[in-house]
Amino acid sequence: MTYYGNRIDRYETYPKNCLLYLVLCCNVSSFIQWLAAFGSKGFTAKVKEMQRFFGLATSGELDQQTLAAMTRGRCGLSDTEQFGETTRWRTRTLSYRISSYSSQMKPPQIRKVFRAAWRIWARATPLKFKRTSTEADIVISFNIKDHDDGSPFDGPGGTLGHAFLPGPGLGGDVHLDAEENWTSSTTGYNLFAVAVHEFGHALGLAHSSDPGAVMFPTYQFDPHTDLQLSFQDVQDIQTLYGKSPIKPGKPPPKTPDKCDPELSFDAVTGFQEELIFFKDRFMWRAHPTFEEIKTTLIRSLWSDMPTYIDAAYENNGTIVIFKGSQYWEVKGLDMKDGFPRDISDFDFPLKIRSIDAALHFREISSVFRYDEKQKQMIDGYPQMIMHEWPAVPSPVDTAVAYGGLVYFFIGNRQLEFDPKLQHITNKMPANAWLRCGGQRTMINMAIANNS
Repeated sequence: MTYYGNRIDRYETYPKNCLLYLVLCCNVSSFIQWLAAFGSKGFTAKVKEMQRFFGLATSGELDQQTLAAMTRGRCGLSDTEQFGETTRWRTRTLSYRISSYSSQMKPPQIRKVFRAAWRIWARATPLKFKRTSTEADIVISFNIKDHDDGSPFDGPGGTLGHAFLPGPGLGGDVHLDAEENWTSSTTGYNLFAVAVHEFGHALGLAHSSDPGAVMFPTYQFDPHTDLQLSFQDVQDIQTLYGKSPIKPGKPPPKTPDKCDPELSFDAVTGFQEELIFFKDRFMWRAHPTFEEIKTTLIRSLWSDMPTYIDAAYENNGTIVIFKGSQYWEVKGLDMKDGFPRDISDFDFPLKIRSIDAALHFREISSVFRYDEKQKQMIDGYPQMIMHEWPAVPSPVDTAVAYGGLVYFFIGNRQLEFDPKLQHITNKMPANAWLRCGGQRTMINMAIANNS
């Protein structure tokens, strides 16, 4: 059995071997050993555990969405493993040395990226970081294949890097795979995003269960959002080292709580048999078979989809996403080629430069109807919301049709509208679909009422 010492992090992608993904996820060094210990039932249980973690349907089977989640970069550390508050550096000024570089980026670029990554952690703590060319607390290196730490790299597309807990010897060191396509942009693997995460481990942080946190296990990089520590990241690092003596500026972002009574949504859409609720960088997926509805990152399922979207709707298995004056089309788990495109494709009046609905299109209090087959606006539109849907106030944040009814979301509440009766049949909190406090989800009730 291979012993990895106090190595605590490895970002992984496994497009060819999902079994290895589960082995590394569970801190087991050999798949044969793992099968001997757990058998086929244990394998299914671990698949379900992974599915629950990512907010997928817990079938225990390696379906398309589960395999897609497995191809995302992630850390090899068990998601449940934690470290005590004693696992930290005892000095407030830490030195680091870059012992080798990647050929993919110039040394000055790499040094600039690492300075920026350390600065992220310095802003939240009393810690200071200085680069040195001599003996250092933390040694950062780019390595190829076997590099004498018991955890060899495997070339492009596999293990990206690993880090060690604070301590003597290898403690605090960060190793990165020199054969990866490291960049400071959106192509390849963004070195800054990986470095911030790895440096967090080098400072003593374990993984966070908060999907919006830098220390969340899966590799995420959103080119449209500035990378910053989440509220949870800040709390965790300050538990180890205390607060920064510098007065903080803008408060760190909090991941939205699905059970927050003030929760509202940017967009809601159907997707196959489920409903998807979008908020900032996050989403919730309501499905009749889901044991739990978890908060996940939009990009954990669709890596190329924009965040902070304006509206979304589904048409014959294709999700159409609107943001500003552009739109995207997603089929299954893949973004269609040729997108984004301008919303003028939908024959909107030139003055309409953003869309704000999922069921139909709305701009302020006007309703547009679009014929998907004819690819043009239906005559007689736009109309006022009050004429199209009596008793529905405007403006509306988003809307979705489900089970023969239409649900309009306005701030933290939703209105259930029966198009046959032409009136509102129920008023509920916006998050009534998300199973808070063990309640039965709206999606189960909607199916029951429609059966």
